[in-house]
Amino acid sequence: VQLQASGGGLVQAGGSLRLSCAASGRILRINDMGWYRQAPGKQRELVAGITASGTTNYADFVKGRFTISREDAKNTVYLQMNSLKPEDTGVYYCNAEVTTAWLHATHWGQGTQVTVSS
Repeated sequence: VQLQASGGGLVQAGGSLRLSCAASGRILRINDMGWYRQAPGKQRELVAGITASGTTNYADFVKGRFTISREDAKNTVYLQMNSLKPEDTGVYYCNAEVTTAWLHATHWGQGTQVTVSS
């Protein structure tokens, strides 16, 4: 199973970006999916998560600005980021709990850089 994240880039404060993360491989089912981020010198932290039934949860620092969604037909999770702030800068990672014919495990994408200039 592989997760491929995309959509990062450089944006001015107040701008928007949309991240995508597509899972590929012999997937039977994807359960929880999520986005994390890691700023320089800091630990990786949860940004948002979404369950298989569509229940979402958000870190307090993104509530009202970011929206997580998923498209199961494409094994893809999205993160719409609006009203971006310089403190949102970091590498954004997606993850997914994936069931295959042999294994149930959490997989991570390679990360996509988001830089917000002031």
